[in-house]
Amino acid sequence: MSNQSILRITRELGEIQRGSDLSLAVACRDIDVRHVRALIIGPPDTPYEFGFFEFAVKFTKDYPTRAPHVTATTTNGGRTRFNPNIYAAGKVCLSILGTWRGERGEEWSSAQGLESILISIQSLMSCNPYENEPGFEDANSDYDKKNQAAYVAKIRHESLRISVIERLEEYLDINRERPTVTVYNAEEDYQASRDDAPFEPFKDLCKRRFLWYYQSYLASIDEAATKHKEGERFEKMPFEGPGNTMEGTYQYAALRTRLVKIFETLNKEMEAWAAEGMAAVQKEMSIASNLQRQYEQIVERYKKQDAVTINLDLVDKNPFVWQLVVFGRPMTNLDGGIFRIMIYISPKFPDVLPRVRFETPIFHHRVSPDGVICYDATRKDDMKSHIEAIISAIEEESPAYDPRTLVNPEAAKLFWGTQEEKKLYSRRLRRSAQDSAENCF
Repeated sequence: MSNQSILRITRELGEIQRGSDLSLAVACRDIDVRHVRALIIGPPDTPYEFGFFEFAVKFTKDYPTRAPHVTATTTNGGRTRFNPNIYAAGKVCLSILGTWRGERGEEWSSAQGLESILISIQSLMSCNPYENEPGFEDANSDYDKKNQAAYVAKIRHESLRISVIERLEEYLDINRERPTVTVYNAEEDYQASRDDAPFEPFKDLCKRRFLWYYQSYLASIDEAATKHKEGERFEKMPFEGPGNTMEGTYQYAALRTRLVKIFETLNKEMEAWAAEGMAAVQKEMSIASNLQRQYEQIVERYKKQDAVTINLDLVDKNPFVWQLVVFGRPMTNLDGGIFRIMIYISPKFPDVLPRVRFETPIFHHRVSPDGVICYDATRKDDMKSHIEAIISAIEEESPAYDPRTLVNPEAAKLFWGTQEEKKLYSRRLRRSAQDSAENCF
């Protein structure tokens, strides 16, 4: 591969990694930029909502003259076809990849790149993927409408089961028996080609996003469970064939139990960082002194700043557990509020990012009912950047609409609803601020 191709790939990876799109992530080993891993988070308001779908991207020596090879690896071990254009064996049918005949002008050009490929794949994850199958684009008969609903229903179930629950169970080593099969598995094939340890670049990202979207997952399960009996079989679509289908039964009660178990395990993992951090302090590890220094610098910085009032302390003098207290600014919905926020930091920071939890209840579209805040720090290795992003997330009064940041479904519905609903949201937020002051430690 030429240096020009390598520079082009490296630049594209950097642009995606630095970008603001919360639904795309890419990674590669430092020694080989030709083999890239990509993660697409399923779009809101679709049966793929907040699922974690992974792809292996292999760039040829001719890139960007020729499109890279893209293989879906979230396929349930080669047993599940998630979309008419995303096959169980991993094939992704797209005109820009040259894997599907497209209209004139839809073919690959060197002006396109990895991000445009991922956005094109993401566009396949629509609210009605039944229409992606050739010949079914305008299917409006009663038979087709029934099939559309059945297809969406089973994709929603399997997106939760395979892309979210089984992925997190594997990350957290929550043991489950899995059937032994002898089918093609694109992920295993890719890993078998590597000489070194397994590459799991999205583990921490998926854990943190799971905590963001936990309430949405629960709501999706609870709603779907009212429409499908336990054990009811999935309906087969007319375009599905042997080895390229989505078979199974609805098991929403079991999925809910597993979902709760994952949430509890993630919280235990987070709380265990306190003891692991103290061990790192005793061993005089560099990460402990680094965090201690960052804490001291942040405290000094906010002493000199009048715009934002905070208190920041180490819990039990542990540089891996911070307590942040934010005082609501005057003339805002947070006026008079006193919000206590716990920040847990892993000894693997910054490869593993902090987990942040509101101990003080707050009614806010960016804070889940469990106290998990949705924020995105600009500089992942800088704790000052994390604290600034936390404060910015709860103070922003007129944010652009982005459903991927709305982690409190009830609050989000009001905030983005009618004028009356928006007023009700403001009243409830102000009330939570008042309650926080009355119940202050």
